[in-house]
Amino acid sequence: MTCKDEYQDLFKTVMKEHLSVFEAQNVAELEQFMDLIVQAERIFCMGVGREGISTRGFAMRLMHLGKEVHWIWDDTTPGMHKGDLFIATNGSGKIGHIQYVTEQAKKSGATVAIVTGSANQVNREFADFVLFVPASVFNGTDTRAVESIQPMGNLFEQHLYMLYDIIVIMLERRLKLSHEAMEARHRNVE
Repeated sequence: MTCKDEYQDLFKTVMKEHLSVFEAQNVAELEQFMDLIVQAERIFCMGVGREGISTRGFAMRLMHLGKEVHWIWDDTTPGMHKGDLFIATNGSGKIGHIQYVTEQAKKSGATVAIVTGSANQVNREFADFVLFVPASVFNGTDTRAVESIQPMGNLFEQHLYMLYDIIVIMLERRLKLSHEAMEARHRNVE
């Protein structure tokens, strides 16, 4: 197999994986997730590793939509309270320090939303809402997840970025915002 053949085979396979995940996504859950975002006074986000990078990009876009957003672990992050929304991306559903922060968020009175690729491993005692992204994830055990030829949690991590961006576009339309309104909130000191 030539490099060109291998490349084409791989990108077509990866794109088919993503298409399968998009088609398997529960859209009613997406709508509930967006409702939580719209209703929240403030939003706090958390994730680790590559899925955390996707979540951090989502947090930035939520700010561009006009929401007050904070990233857990930043020194300027205030305490959570009733009326706040905590979005924790916990791909496998069992990342210990994310579970700990989730428990603390729940105790604060915030609404807790977990985004995961392994919903069967999420501690629902502390989750008000679970958004299941049906993509294979590192250390995940949910049999509904689309399998991948890619290593570890690549499919989940990649898919999060695209799914979060689609959610932002849907929220932009729902909130009747323009790209220009979002851009006006972009950092202007670069």
